[in-house]
Parts: sequence; structure tokens; C-alpha cells
Amino acid sequence: MTAVSDVQATIAELRRTVSDLHRELTRYGLVVWTAGNVSARVPDHDLLVIKPSGVSYDDLTPESMVVCDLDGEVVEGEHAPSSDTAAAAYVYRHMPEVGGVVHTHSTYACAWAARAEPIPCVLTMMADEFGGDIPVGPFALIGDDSIGRGIVETLKDSNSRAVLMAGHGPFTIGTDAREAVKAAVMLEDVARSVHVSRQLGEPKPIDPADVASLFDRYQNVYGQR
Repeated sequence: MTAVSDVQATIAELRRTVSDLHRELTRYGLVVWTAGNVSARVPDHDLLVIKPSGVSYDDLTPESMVVCDLDGEVVEGEHAPSSDTAAAAYVYRHMPEVGGVVHTHSTYACAWAARAEPIPCVLTMMADEFGGDIPVGPFALIGDDSIGRGIVETLKDSNSRAVLMAGHGPFTIGTDAREAVKAAVMLEDVARSVHVSRQLGEPKPIDPADVASLFDRYQNVYGQR
């Protein structure tokens, strides 16, 4: 297989993967209408695959996914890319370990973002998945790389795979797109649980040493290896 055909095969597979992962956003109730998106880095190439802008989730297909370079410019595709493309591209340029970026408008995570309030690490599942509190990023307008700058600045020294962009909503990252979707699902679950706990009283934060231990176990021991 030539280098050109090899990258085309990789892009075709990522188109299918990214298209399919959008079903997980609707399955878990993390988006409404056409809001939200999943994107994936094309390994070893300065390219990403992302959802088209304003297209219904029911109408998404591998062929409708858009390929862009890491400046957010369209390389391949018949549709305009997501309005978050510049933000995702900025994350990929500045966080080489990131292979997937997801944005949702999930209700409870957005509620915390509306308050510009971090979600405190009061559950072992938060320690496992996020390694501490879910941080808040700065308010930023949509359309350029401002949101991406806020994501990178907030997460660069954090264990968290999620950030609540103030006045906007959650963005999650992962080593690949599936991992970023998982983080979005887990984020909404803990956002809801901690919200409910606050209706009963003030939740108790987990000791930082225990958070570190839980995070290390989950990331390096848990599951099948």
C-alpha cells in the first residue's frame, strides 16, 4: 500500500468511527438538535476529521464527515465543518497527546458551566476518570480558536480530560475519539450526581492523596490489559 492510499484508508476508517461515535452522544442524551460534535486526529498527519456544521444527527454518515488541516481549513468534504473546528484544531496543535476532542451541551455539565463553578472531586468515579476536580475554562466566543486556547490553558497542567467552558459547556479530550466520548459520558454522570448531593447538603471532597491513588489504579491497573 502506498503512502497516499495508506492515509486515505486511515481517513476512511476515522470517518466511520467519528460518524458512529455521534450516536453515543444522542444515546446518552448529551446533545440536542444539531449541537455538539466529535472530532479525531488523523495519526501522523496534520489532519482531523469532524462533524459537519448544522447537520442533523440522524443524517450523519461517514461520507458527511469533514477532513480539515490543523489550521481548521477544509481539505476534504462536501459540507462546512463544525463551528468548533478552529477550537479543536488548536487543541490538536498544542496537545500532541490528544487524539480526540468532544463538545456536548449535556444538561448538568452545562449547569455547572453556567455558574462558572468547578465540579469538586467528591466521588471515587471522578478520581478514577478525571484525577480531581473538573476545572472551569474562560468564557470565549465561538468561531475562532479562542475556545481552544481556553481548553489548552486550563487542561495543560491538569489530570482532567474535561473542562467546563464558562457560559458555554463541556469539552472533553482523549487519546482517541472514543476515549473523549467516554469522558463526556462520565462527566455528565458525575455532574448530575454532585448536583443531587448538594440538594442534600455539602458534599465532602476526597483527600488528594486518595484521589492520586485512585487515579493511578484506574489508569494503570483497572480493566483488561
